[in-house]
This record gives sequence, structure tokens and C-alpha cells, in this order.
Amino acid sequence: MRGNPMNIPPVSIATAKAALIEQYADPVLRRRATMLWGTRGVGKSSIVRQVADHFKIPLIDLRLTTIEPVDIRGAIYADDALAKTVWFPPEFLPNAETPEGILFLDELTAADQRLQISAYSLILDRRVGNYVLPDRWQVVAAGNASFHGAVSHDMGTALADRMFHFNVQTVIDAFLDHAGAGNFAPEVMAYLKVRPDKLDDTQAQLAGDHLIGASPRGWEDISNVLKSGLSNAAKRVFVQGRIGAANAAEFFGVLKEIQAGADVVRLLAARPGAETVALLPKTLDALYGMIYGLLAASTDENTLSRAVEIIGQLPEARGSGLPLREAQTLAMELLMQRALASGLEAAVLDSPTYHRYADARRRDGVDA
Repeated sequence: MRGNPMNIPPVSIATAKAALIEQYADPVLRRRATMLWGTRGVGKSSIVRQVADHFKIPLIDLRLTTIEPVDIRGAIYADDALAKTVWFPPEFLPNAETPEGILFLDELTAADQRLQISAYSLILDRRVGNYVLPDRWQVVAAGNASFHGAVSHDMGTALADRMFHFNVQTVIDAFLDHAGAGNFAPEVMAYLKVRPDKLDDTQAQLAGDHLIGASPRGWEDISNVLKSGLSNAAKRVFVQGRIGAANAAEFFGVLKEIQAGADVVRLLAARPGAETVALLPKTLDALYGMIYGLLAASTDENTLSRAVEIIGQLPEARGSGLPLREAQTLAMELLMQRALASGLEAAVLDSPTYHRYADARRRDGVDA
């Protein structure tokens, strides 16, 4: 494919996952393969694993760039009794003993074209040589197009016509939900909340002819670097080596502002009232740094309850010009999600601060 021929609208990774779950549940639709298109690190392979986990079914993950054409076709040998040659299918393909599951053909468009012929047979005919894929198995493929800046071989219209196609793109809110559930470093979440365009800068990377750029997978690595015990100098080297020098320079500039303007430890220890208000952030970067810092710190009933109190006082930081009400809503939603996931919802629901917040929203007609 040349240019950008993706004439389907983009969908979030969460939407793609939900669609795959519904497809697998339908025995007719399950027999039609689905192709996930998207840039590197967007989470294509991750959602396929999650769909398999959802149904508690086997997943066979074939990274097509790491195997040879004969690996799928199988081995041939001479059968003297039959007086003919016979193909032995590979052991990793599903058989009748595993009647249902997902066969994931990852990196399809980057694979050797000889290998693609065998992969296409599984997609088109659900068979290769004498091997036949069991009826209740679903084939999901994934890959990059040439305009994603990756190695990619053209996909013909005959093959494309045999699959459903999802144009998967990262949506910042979905990524931040994933990051919150995965306990990413709060600095990473705060930075991307303010600068969502930095989540994936593939197009800018290609325009500048740069080898290294930012991607969702890269930010997960950055989170791990920040949470590590590395020295500050080493952290800077690793961050630069993961997302590029320009991205790293901007990130560390914002990181410095976040750390200077949002002292979560002091906030948690402060007395409610004026002492807390005096410590509330004065800049947008610090505001989101505080929110995600409090989220990360809310690991028990006491810290969660105190975090709710702090967020309840956000509107008192008047004159800052910050979107305090919007930030308060976001923070309360994040804290409630954390509480529900941890079985600590009582710390929020029993909080007088949360009751005042909920009553105010009802009076304003925000919540029914």
C-alpha cells in the first residue's frame, strides 16, 4: 500500500478490544479473520491477549518475522507405504484436542513474502497444505502499513477483502486509564495529560527522519525508568535513548516544574483548611502532577480518604486561572476507580468531602 489508503475511521484500542470480544462470541463472525492496523506500541498484541483471557481460551501468538516459511507449512517426508510425499503440520498449530481459541498472526505485513503466502492460506481458506484450522478458532492478524514508518509489504485487495479491518489509534484518555491501572509513574501521566500530542509522535518522527520517537510502549518504559533506582544522570540517558533528545528535553523541563509545584508528601501530611490550600499547585503541570501523585499514593484507606479531602479543597485555590473544577472532577473519578479496584470504596463513599462534592454536582445538574 502506498500513501495513506486507510479509508476507515480510527478506533481506540478499547473499542477494538470490545469489538473483538463480540466477534469471538458470534460463531459465524468468528470464522472471518480480523486485521489490526496501527503504529508500533499502540497495544495491538496486548488486546488480543486480553480477549483470550476474557474467554479463558488458548492463544497461539505467531510473530511472523521470527519464523521461516517451512515453520507454518510443516515438514515433508516420503511415505513408502503410500508411495507419496506427506506433509507433517507444525506442532504449534491447534488441533482437534484444542477445539477453540485465537490464532494471532502478528507482524503480518512485515513478514517475508514467502511466509505471507502460508499465512494468507490460513486467513483465506483456514488451511495450509493438508492442515485445517478447527472451526471454532478465530484468526486475528496485526501489522503496520508503510505510512506508519515501519517495514511493510503491500497487501493485495484479494486478501484485504477476506478480513475485517480496524484502524487502531491511541486515544489519550484510554491510555491514561491503562496507565492508572498499571501504576505508571505519576509524572508520566501528568505530562501526557497536559501534552497528549506527545503520546505518539510517529508522524513528526518520520517528517524529521529520526530513528527514535515517542510511542505508548515507550512511555511505559519511561515510567519504569522513573520508578527505578537509577541515578538522575542515568535516568536522563535512558529517557533520551527511548523517546529522543528533543522529547526528553521537554519532558524533563515539565518534570522539574511538576516536582517543584506538587509536593504530595507535604499535602498528605498537612492539616485540612488553610494549610492545605497554601500547598495547592499554581501551574497546570503541577496541578496534574498533584492529581496523579495523589492517585499513586492512595494505597490504603487513610491516604485515599486524605486524598479526597485535598481534592475537595481544589476550588479554594482561586485566582490561579487553572481549570480547577474540571481537575476536581477528573481527580474524584480517578480516586473512585482506584477505590473500587482496591476494595476501598468505603473510604470515598463515607467521606463527608465526597458527599459535599456529589451534592454540589447534583445541585449544578451535572449528575442525575
